[in-house]
Amino acid sequence: MRVFSRLALCGLLFCLTTSFGGCGYVRYLIPLDPKAKTDAPPLTHAAWDGLLKKYVNDQGLVNYKSLQADSLALNAYLQELSAHLPSSSWTETDRLAYWINAYNAFTVQRIIRGYPVKSIKDLGGDKIFVNTPWDQHFIKLADTRYSLNDIEHRIIRKKFDDNRIHVALVCAAMSCPRLRNEAFTGPRLNEQLDSQGRDFVNNPAKNKLTPPDKPQVSSIFNFYPKDFTKNGSTSVQDFINRYATQKIKPDATLNYLTYDWSLNVQQ
Repeated sequence: MRVFSRLALCGLLFCLTTSFGGCGYVRYLIPLDPKAKTDAPPLTHAAWDGLLKKYVNDQGLVNYKSLQADSLALNAYLQELSAHLPSSSWTETDRLAYWINAYNAFTVQRIIRGYPVKSIKDLGGDKIFVNTPWDQHFIKLADTRYSLNDIEHRIIRKKFDDNRIHVALVCAAMSCPRLRNEAFTGPRLNEQLDSQGRDFVNNPAKNKLTPPDKPQVSSIFNFYPKDFTKNGSTSVQDFINRYATQKIKPDATLNYLTYDWSLNVQQ
């Protein structure tokens, strides 16, 4: 009985310090929306903007080889992110711009650390929620370690009710949205996200909108179907038609394109 009580106490302590995800995955609890210790003004993201303009072309393809040689500049920007977490004094658009830039910049860092590589999927295991590249806690912001999944799902999707984030977060794959060759910023965020929406929806490599009753669309819409019934959209079709030059039928049957995970690299 004494042994059982001791084991029960250990189990209780374990449950208090961890949370469980799918497939038996255990994740240490982290703050969902950390705040900076000071009320520093929002970042301009000028350093990230300069790197994007220098190493990303108009098609969103990245010169990873040259960026790898300039990794000190990227690391300096990531350290700036770590030292200036979003504050409650920031606007919501400033906070969201911070997290989108963080996701994209740390994804680029993950690629150049393993470059040359054919796909981001080659940089981790195949156990979802355990050891994929999106589950590795390689991101350090202030005193906390994060994974890409933490930033996308536990912070951005949980804290910001905006389905346009799915055309802004870029996981270094050819079927991802175009990596914008400028940083997202709070004052211009709505304009930039709408621009990303138009670019993504009307890109024939991502979405084939004809015939309008049976279009072939990105698997991103299949990954997050419920997200596209929020933020002013009533359905995936409605979100697509918000930005499409070639409209699809509101009740169109959607066929999802196979996702191309090959690296978004300049050849």
